[in-house]
Amino acid sequence: MIVPVHNMAGEKVDEIELRPDIFEVPVNVSLMHQAFVRQRANARQGTHKVKTRGENNRSKSKWYRQKGTGRARHGSRNAPIFVGGGIAHGPSPRSYFKRMPRKMRHAALRSALSAKAAEQQIVVLDELAFQAPKTKDMIAVIKNLRVGDSLLILLPEQDQVVEKSARNIPGVKTLRANYLNIKDLLQYDNVLVPLGALEVIELILG
Repeated sequence: MIVPVHNMAGEKVDEIELRPDIFEVPVNVSLMHQAFVRQRANARQGTHKVKTRGENNRSKSKWYRQKGTGRARHGSRNAPIFVGGGIAHGPSPRSYFKRMPRKMRHAALRSALSAKAAEQQIVVLDELAFQAPKTKDMIAVIKNLRVGDSLLILLPEQDQVVEKSARNIPGVKTLRANYLNIKDLLQYDNVLVPLGALEVIELILG
């Protein structure tokens, strides 16, 4: 797949061929879904906890006598039916961790990148660099490239100038290419990839 390479002014300066084994593979929707669910599940802390009737700090004595009151039989104020009582069938701490082989995770990333490439939602940039952090400069680059309001910017390495320039723009996120993940790929409509970041992706997924 041949795609144009733009500069920060939005001008076409070159062309590059995206590797077919990364950007032109059959799209496996079920595999992408599995990888997405795994990532979201592994991000959960699993620290949710409620007190059951046995853990609630109220009197353990019988509330009132068994017979003669005309009311139902109750043994404790800790029963779930009472205000202040324990919670029945509530959550308890657990792990949501899901395993997925690396080959499957990489295959899911290739599917997502191929889907983006097929929809022409991957924009290749020759270089993305600023002299100083300025949100105005990043907004100008986004407008020049016409990449919309939902944009994932991949960086070849940590660049605080670019990251600070983009972090206050709604719908825009910067991410180091070696941290590429299925959630961010599916969450944003367009992906801005400098040539340096493209080399990192090809090194990881190639």
